[in-house]
Amino acid sequence: MGRKKGVVDFEEMAPDDFDPANPYKDPVAMLEMREHIVREKWIDIEKAKILRDKVRWCYRIKGVNHLQKCRHLVRQYLDATRGIGWGKDGRHPSLHGPKVEEVDSE
Repeated sequence: MGRKKGVVDFEEMAPDDFDPANPYKDPVAMLEMREHIVREKWIDIEKAKILRDKVRWCYRIKGVNHLQKCRHLVRQYLDATRGIGWGKDGRHPSLHGPKVEEVDSE
C-alpha cells in the first residue's frame, strides 16, 4: 500500500448545474461550488505570498534605492492582496467598498 503517484484530478471550472438563486436545490453542486471557491481563494492567497517574498527580496537586495527599484513589485503585491481573504460576510470582492446611493430624480 502506498500513495498514488501523479496529479490529483479535480475540476478547474465551477459546476455548471449550480443555481445561485436556489443553492440548496442541488446539494452536490452546492458543495462542488464551495470547494471551487475555496480552491480559487487559496490560489490567490498563495500568489500574494509569492509576490510578498519577491518584494522582501527586492528590498533586501536594492538597499537604499528600493523605493524606485521595487515600485512595480509593490504595486503588483498590493493589487494581488485586494479582495482576497475569507471575510465574515461572504460577499464577492467586487461588492466590498463604499455603497453607492441612488438619487431619485424628480
